[in-house]
Amino acid sequence: MDPQPGRGASALRDEPVPGAAPPPGLRRIWLCADDYGLAPGVNAAIRDLIAHGRLNATSVMMVAPSASSAEVAALAGLKATAPQVAVGLHLTLTAPFRPLSDALPPFGATLPRLGPLLLAALLRRLDPGALEAEVAAQLAAFRDAFGRPPDFIDGHQHVHLFPQIRDAVLKVARHAAPSAWLRQCGSATPVATRLADGKGLLIALFSAAFRRRAQALAVPTNPAFAGTYAFTPDADFAALFPRFLDRLPDGGLIMCHPGQVDPELIRLDPLTHLREREYAYLAGDTFPALLAARGVSLR
Repeated sequence: MDPQPGRGASALRDEPVPGAAPPPGLRRIWLCADDYGLAPGVNAAIRDLIAHGRLNATSVMMVAPSASSAEVAALAGLKATAPQVAVGLHLTLTAPFRPLSDALPPFGATLPRLGPLLLAALLRRLDPGALEAEVAAQLAAFRDAFGRPPDFIDGHQHVHLFPQIRDAVLKVARHAAPSAWLRQCGSATPVATRLADGKGLLIALFSAAFRRRAQALAVPTNPAFAGTYAFTPDADFAALFPRFLDRLPDGGLIMCHPGQVDPELIRLDPLTHLREREYAYLAGDTFPALLAARGVSLR
């Protein structure tokens, strides 16, 4: 049975402030919750985990209706009390959301589905100028909302890694957010151990080209990435999470998607009850015990 929304949150014990210097020998990692702004229940869960030291990064979907001024202010307030928490832009170029610029033909008023966008990118059929305009518009929206550029940039459904899109992201970020680092999704674990993770292998392949371009432009990236898994109804996040820590180096990043299910989430995204499982695990006692046992600290 899925955990009830918020179960375990009231019993959360505060952890050390993310970013505080850990004891010598600990690996310091980023644990980043994607999709802030997607729905009120997602936003509330992410803020709760940040407030209790269970997350130290989140990325914001500026195109989503629930990235309202009130929701941004609530997150910015947490950032003010714990400045080491990284708040980034979750670049969104897929349906059901609308672009912030008017320069993305042939998709029109609504952004494309993931499959057509990936195909167009692979065939180099996207308009580079239009891509740059949309990336710039979402970066500007973040800066206007938070009063500062993002600490980092990643992509909803990893679109920032796709051919053509990666070039637009790197070009715009280099000028509009020069201090931001960009998420790459290459894993530190051997390919032979990840053959069942098709999504992870695909984005790792895209990340190889992304890293080369970023390095050539002196744009910083995270050294390694983990957190992908098949979003099937029986997925056991609690059993999967320890594997995400395997071989993850200092400064590596784990992606997660905690949340509470509400009507807005159901309307916009197919990933629903698994978010509650992630939230329950990260809010529970097993998670910090695992980090301590593995010698891991949130940055």
